[in-house]
Amino acid sequence: MRIERVTIVTESFLPTVNGVTTSVCRVLDHLVDTGREAMVITPRCGAPMHYRGVPVHEVPSFAYRQFPVGLPSPQVASLLARFQPDVLHAASPFMLGGQAIAEAARIGLPSVAIYQTDVAGFARRNRLGAGAAFAWQIIRRIHNAADRTLAPSTAAIADLEEAGVKRVHPWVRGVDLDGFHPDNRQGPAAAALRRRIAPHGEAIVGYVGRVAPEKGLDRLRALEGVPGIRVVIVGDGPGMAETRSRLSRLRPLFLGQLHGDALRAAYAAMDVFVHTGAEETFGQTLQEAAASGLPVVAPRAGGPIDLVDHGTTGFLFAPDDASALRRAVEALAADPAMRARMGEAGRRRVLGRSWPAVADQLLEHYEAAARRALRGAGGLVDA
Repeated sequence: MRIERVTIVTESFLPTVNGVTTSVCRVLDHLVDTGREAMVITPRCGAPMHYRGVPVHEVPSFAYRQFPVGLPSPQVASLLARFQPDVLHAASPFMLGGQAIAEAARIGLPSVAIYQTDVAGFARRNRLGAGAAFAWQIIRRIHNAADRTLAPSTAAIADLEEAGVKRVHPWVRGVDLDGFHPDNRQGPAAAALRRRIAPHGEAIVGYVGRVAPEKGLDRLRALEGVPGIRVVIVGDGPGMAETRSRLSRLRPLFLGQLHGDALRAAYAAMDVFVHTGAEETFGQTLQEAAASGLPVVAPRAGGPIDLVDHGTTGFLFAPDDASALRRAVEALAADPAMRARMGEAGRRRVLGRSWPAVADQLLEHYEAAARRALRGAGGLVDA
């Protein structure tokens, strides 16, 4: 069964840039490039009316912590009825995505739910008490209404299955292997940035991502006093003022949010990539760093467990062990040969994860969801 028409309901879309948006855009690119039709439904956020010719429809939303949160809307049912898709793709479904999955089940439309945001972890982190349990109840109800749930890591799959979510399958994220490449290190943009950040030849230790409490940037304080390094932070977010204050003794260079060539040059200017968040369902920036030929240091928690081969492509540290993070960075900063060896191993590890290859796998999941929905229409549905 070939899928020809796909509706993507996403809780986040342009101009907001994050892992959900990036993943949706790459999937749309593949759908367009392979001659398929698509439609996007997203919360009102000032999104473009079209993306590569694909119509984008906004529904009412409210703002929470700089994020637009989509509200259930009768537009969803009418848009699905008008477009007549072969499958519904719900990206990180919550309020809007949950409504779309329920509507898909009502009309017999196959649906695939992409688990990408640790909602329960957010509830725990913000001390919402019973909120974490309630969040898992919502997640379970939403995802069990879908024909198939796709999760990006073994840790995420384990969390979902423990919470009672059924029909969970692995689906990783792709990475731009041409854009993020070790050769970028020889380019003039990366060289100029290295001169600016580390004029005396220091090892550049970099972070790329959202600047927010859940990203654990406080862990970088463990690097205070490490000789011969400069720390650079690429990104923006609601935690910027607090992060600047708490890392004042480290004196990192904040480059703000970067995209395209500027982002690729920033990776290329780094010597070591450090990820600090311990609640990642995946960790897209770790893949981008590996594709750029960088050794990666990250917490031994969530998505990074699958992405970092400890001692081969980088180092994993216990999230509460600041000294282990410090030792890993000290070792890499002092040993260019180790950095080169681990960076090359990391690049090799992601070579099979181009976006076209990963999107082809997604199309197979669409087809599997369609087969299940067809069996359901005939009264034969798997567990």
